[in-house]
Amino acid sequence: MQTVMKPERGIGIVGYGAYVPRYRIKSKTIAAVWRGEQTGNQLPVKQKSVPGLDEDTITMSIEAGQNALLRAGIEPQKIRAVWIGSESHPYAVKPSGTVVAQALGIAPANTAGDFEFACKAGTEAMQAAIGYVGSGMADYALAIGMDTAQGRPGDALEYTAAAGGAAFIMGAAEIALAVLKGAYSYVTDTPDFFRRNHQKFPEHGNRFTGEPAYFHHIGTAAATLMEALNLKAQDFRFAVFHQPNQKFPEKIAAKLGFTQEQYNAGLLAPQIGNTYAGSAMLGLTAILDEARPGDLILTVSFGSGAGSDAFCFEVSEKIVERRNRAPLTANYIERARFIDYSQYARFRDKIRKS
Repeated sequence: MQTVMKPERGIGIVGYGAYVPRYRIKSKTIAAVWRGEQTGNQLPVKQKSVPGLDEDTITMSIEAGQNALLRAGIEPQKIRAVWIGSESHPYAVKPSGTVVAQALGIAPANTAGDFEFACKAGTEAMQAAIGYVGSGMADYALAIGMDTAQGRPGDALEYTAAAGGAAFIMGAAEIALAVLKGAYSYVTDTPDFFRRNHQKFPEHGNRFTGEPAYFHHIGTAAATLMEALNLKAQDFRFAVFHQPNQKFPEKIAAKLGFTQEQYNAGLLAPQIGNTYAGSAMLGLTAILDEARPGDLILTVSFGSGAGSDAFCFEVSEKIVERRNRAPLTANYIERARFIDYSQYARFRDKIRKS
């Protein structure tokens, strides 16, 4: 069995799109409510994104999907699969994928479904889309990672659980703006974080969050892929890792031999928090907004439970013409509108009349 996962047919990203809500709440605003004595220097991120009252995983997926279609420049009906990874699908029984496919003009000659694997549900959808197109069953497949993450009031997760994500249309390498060089997935049963049926907020085991969960899985996935492709950290211009906070991706990047210059473009957690299934994928859209033809990009997700998907992409010359067909990731991050804790609590349904 070969280590690298790569279909016989050359595959790549033909279109991509980001979406981040405009609302933000500062971590120190949350800390003032729950930990009045804690300073801003001790908080995991500066601020996080918050979905508005009319935004959820479906509406935000449509926004990102529209941007991916603009960059791909293809007829929506040519897409034969719409897969959405999230841990915050609006319905317990009703797929998000069908609504998004209908709204984007892709339905009805397509498959559609929802993926669940905590923060790596979106890259799980990417792996499936790569295999689907790579097998020749379809010319194009749309994979989305999007979340409106939950955090119990006062819990550590409340400082980072954010909203946003990205969409990628996978297609043939000949027309791709970034060509897949190879991928690798590493999965184990590691109980670091979970949310049972009918629970509003997730639970987490602090003991396992860093090790053996995050660092072991991302480190193993990244190191295995680079070794299999005969690449070293210095061969990449960019790298992006799942970012539950600012400290974790910086630590794993250094451990793998990457410099701040290589991961800065994709490190978005300080500005928007942890967008869960959209986290590593949004980092990848921010990198593609800056990348040049020939650049190598390492992307590694992490999902609690636990597992990591690692991808190596080489940027093609097609990035130059397609990049500005849709809003850049920075455009969404810069349009911040700050709210106070009472507005945030209403937006996130933490205060109910009955």
